[in-house]
Amino acid sequence: MTIPGQPHNEMLQQPQYTNHTARTQTCTASIFDAVRAEASAGPEFRILRVETANAAIERAATQPVPDMLFAECWFQNEVCFLFADTGLGKSLLAVQIAEGITTGKPMLGFAMQAKPQPVLYVDFELSEKQFQNRYSANYENNYEFSERFYRLHVDRDKVDGEGGIEENFKADIEAAINKTGARVLIVDNLTWMKTETEKARDALPLMKYLKRLQRTYDLSILLLAHTPKIAESMPISVNDMAGSKHLMNFVDSAFAIGRSHKDASLRYLKQVKVRACEAVFNSHNVAVMRIEKAHNFTGFRVVDYATEYEHLKPLKEIEREATNQKIVDLKREQPDLSLRKLAGMAGVNPMKVKRVLDSMEPERAQPADAPDDEYKGVF
Repeated sequence: MTIPGQPHNEMLQQPQYTNHTARTQTCTASIFDAVRAEASAGPEFRILRVETANAAIERAATQPVPDMLFAECWFQNEVCFLFADTGLGKSLLAVQIAEGITTGKPMLGFAMQAKPQPVLYVDFELSEKQFQNRYSANYENNYEFSERFYRLHVDRDKVDGEGGIEENFKADIEAAINKTGARVLIVDNLTWMKTETEKARDALPLMKYLKRLQRTYDLSILLLAHTPKIAESMPISVNDMAGSKHLMNFVDSAFAIGRSHKDASLRYLKQVKVRACEAVFNSHNVAVMRIEKAHNFTGFRVVDYATEYEHLKPLKEIEREATNQKIVDLKREQPDLSLRKLAGMAGVNPMKVKRVLDSMEPERAQPADAPDDEYKGVF
């Protein structure tokens, strides 16, 4: 039955709608083609490369896979940071890494896939005699490094010569690369090249230069850097390196050496930035190491693996030390204060104040029942 005023069922098809959709798609494609044509006919890109994701992957597939230089911490063709507080042994570890790369015999506990190759080690830290002391038996029986190990150090007689230090340094580095054919560069340390790396205007040119150097000569670069004082109860992070806000953005990887609270002779190694793989030495698995001198070579030896928290100072101990220091400082600033007044200002009881002061000045220890004013003038 056909309802008057309505189209027949056969006419309820949508050929006109389909045709409209097809025309719309054709029109849209034409617009895209025109835009692409206009773009391709325009000026060339200055610094960007435009390609499909598949094309990028296909090109990468023709390139060699980067090999490990120092386990998962540092791979070939990476710019990497090693940082630590003063006196924790970052220079010792860097020399040990360089020795492993030049000989093909890596440090135990840290795999290496790369073949033995030359290394340029730029040493701004040690004098020749200090370097000998570390790698000899009391200045005798010197350790024999690989002939692929090249140590560059500053010629003090030429520092004040013509040209700026930074410009001369850059020129000498490139000359050494060309002379030795080295493709691994270690700089100890970064602050010698530029002291104001915490400021973006200083960090940016330096890191751009190092990245250009890395690309030009196909280098793997390890940069040593200092870190400000780290809270002993806090895990190490990328924010602990001096100038990290500006410098960390330019590197591929970074790892650090931390101080163990459990044992003053222990250190631990932790990765804080990694791109080539998953971090192996993280907060749940740090490499615990000890500095040892085996006859004529000073270096690290891995003794254990543990969580980082095992080697941090407990927060309660930090707070107790802070309270004790506050008591001592108050007494030194105001020697006439009584135990009760000191206790009130420090937020503890008088006996706690007495114990702290007794430990600081045992020869002037006050009997438990002595009057408060006997502490006057001790500090």
